[in-house]
Amino acid sequence: MSRFRVYEEQSGERSWQQRETLILQHLPLVKYLVNRISAQLPAHLDSQDLASAAVIGLVNAADRFDAGRGVQFKTFAEQHIRGAILDELRANDSMSRTMRDKYKLVDREMRKLEQHLGRSPTGQEIAEGLQISMDDYHGLLDDIHEFSFISLDDSWDDDEGHTVNIADVLRDDDEKGPQQQVMNRQLTEVMVTAIESLPEKERLAVTLYYYEEMNLKEIGAVLHLTESRICQILSQAMVRLRSKMKQFRP
Repeated sequence: MSRFRVYEEQSGERSWQQRETLILQHLPLVKYLVNRISAQLPAHLDSQDLASAAVIGLVNAADRFDAGRGVQFKTFAEQHIRGAILDELRANDSMSRTMRDKYKLVDREMRKLEQHLGRSPTGQEIAEGLQISMDDYHGLLDDIHEFSFISLDDSWDDDEGHTVNIADVLRDDDEKGPQQQVMNRQLTEVMVTAIESLPEKERLAVTLYYYEEMNLKEIGAVLHLTESRICQILSQAMVRLRSKMKQFRP
């Protein structure tokens, strides 16, 4: 056997071992992301199916990872895992036509009022615009929470074809490679401006959820509100943010 062939086989073995190491070391990330996303979804959805899809996402990330791009594997893997989970949710048609219609109803009224008022409308103003009570409006926010959550947590491509999402934007720069920092700079400015324009409670809830990675119960304790109310606040914030970000998608 030639020296080149021996070297080639040894390199292949090292690559395989590195791949296996990456997968094993990041299995806790799979569990964390599945639990985090599952907490926002209806109980009838099978978390085991999401976990299986997430593991496939991790494996795909390990197969495609290129350390030469200056991006940490954890960051790269998280994108693939989230994408795999969201693909699984779409495949199960978890977002019904009724839910989409309700989401569009709130989105349209919110944008109409924003243009008319020149500012973000309050929940009371949106409810009045929809000609429903506040209780009914809160119920509507509960109904669309799954769709608004998935829609904003979903990833999209920027003008250069790089995949990004809100979690990437709010992540510390220390966790991003030099290339990714440059890629996300413009989008970060847009997202930060959008978040800063949110009403105070919504801005704080979004920041605590995505940046501090708190769950609904923990956010509720900070804001002295129930988990259900935090869910509604996040839903309203998600509709606002997704509307603002639409114009920046290719």
